[in-house]
Amino acid sequence: MPQLTNTRPPESEPRKSFVTTDQRWTAVLSRDCDADGRFVYAVVTTGVYCRASCVSRKPNFKNVEFYATGHEAKLAGFRACKRCSPDKYQIEDPNVQVVAAACRILEASESTPSLSSLARSVGLSAHHFHRLFRSVTGVTPKDYAAALRNRRLVEELRENRSVTSAMYDAGFHSSSRFYSQTKQLLGMNPTEFRSGGQGERIRFALGSCSLGSICVASTEVGVCSIALGDDPEKLIRDLQEMFPLAALEGADNSYEQHVAAIVGFVESPTTALELPLDIRGTVFQRRVWAALSKTKVGETLSYSELAARLGMPKATRAVANACAANLVALAIPCHRVVRSDGTPSGYRWGIHRKCELLRREQNDG
Repeated sequence: MPQLTNTRPPESEPRKSFVTTDQRWTAVLSRDCDADGRFVYAVVTTGVYCRASCVSRKPNFKNVEFYATGHEAKLAGFRACKRCSPDKYQIEDPNVQVVAAACRILEASESTPSLSSLARSVGLSAHHFHRLFRSVTGVTPKDYAAALRNRRLVEELRENRSVTSAMYDAGFHSSSRFYSQTKQLLGMNPTEFRSGGQGERIRFALGSCSLGSICVASTEVGVCSIALGDDPEKLIRDLQEMFPLAALEGADNSYEQHVAAIVGFVESPTTALELPLDIRGTVFQRRVWAALSKTKVGETLSYSELAARLGMPKATRAVANACAANLVALAIPCHRVVRSDGTPSGYRWGIHRKCELLRREQNDG
C-alpha cells in the first residue's frame, strides 16, 4: 500500500505582535508593512506621526513615542505625516473605523456638528456613538472638536495671520468666547502667542532644598514650570529654551512664597501642594494631569491603573507620555506613578529624586 501523506495545507503563519516597545521599534527600523494600522509612531523633534512602514528618514529612538492609534497621537499634539498618510490607512477594527470616519467629519467641518447629527452620519444612536467615541479616543466628541479648533488656532497664529482671521478660520464665532478661552489655552493673549511669546512676562525664582536646586516660574495665569536639578544655571537655561521670546524677570520677595511652599512640601510632604497653575497641554494630557492631581500624599498607582481611571485601559503608553510631558513637578504629582510591579519608573528630574519623594510621602503622609 502506498504510504498516506497529510494533504492538509500548513497552518498560516501566526500574526505578528506589536505590543511591546521593542517590537514596535523593530517594525519601524525594518519598515514592516504588517505593522501598519497596528500602531503609529510620533517623532517629538518634528511633531509628526507616521505608519511603521513610512520611508522617511529613520528617527532617533530617544525622540520617538508610540501610540495605538493616530487619534491618540493627534490628542498628544502631533500631526499626520504627509508622506505616508497614516490617517488614510484602512484600520481593521470596525469600531475604530466608525470613530475615524466621525473624526474626518469633524476635521472637515467649519463649525462643530451636534452630537446627534454626527452620530447619524455614521449610522449610530447618539448615546451609543458617544460611548464608542470616548472608548476609542479617550475624550468626548465635544472635547475632540475643541482640541481640533485649538490646534487650528495655534497653526493659524504661527503662520502670522491676523488674530481676527485666525479666530474665524479656527472656528471661533464669538470674540468674547475666543478671548476667554485662548488665555487659558495659550497661557498668554493671542497677540503675544503670535509673536512667539515676545513681551510675555515670566517671573522666576531659584531656591535650594535637600533634593538639589529648584526653579519656579509663573506667567500672569499661574505657575508654568517647577524644575529640579543639580545646576541652577542649567535650570534657568532650560526655562529660557521653553520661552525663548518671553521676558524673564527675577521674582520679588512676595513671589518667593511659592518657592518656600514647594520647598516645604519637598521636606515634609504631609499635605497636598496647592498653587495657581498655568498648564499648557492637549485635552488628553490635561485629563491625565487632572487625574494625577486627585491622588493623595503617599498614594502610588501604575500607568495601567491611571489609564483605567480615565476609562482607557489600553492607553497605558499614551498615559505614560502625558506624565513625561508634565513641566510642573510636585504640583502635578507624576512622581506617584510607578511600574505595575511597584518599582519607580523614569522621572524628568531624576529617578533618585522620584524614589526619595515617594519614600518621604509614604513615611510622612
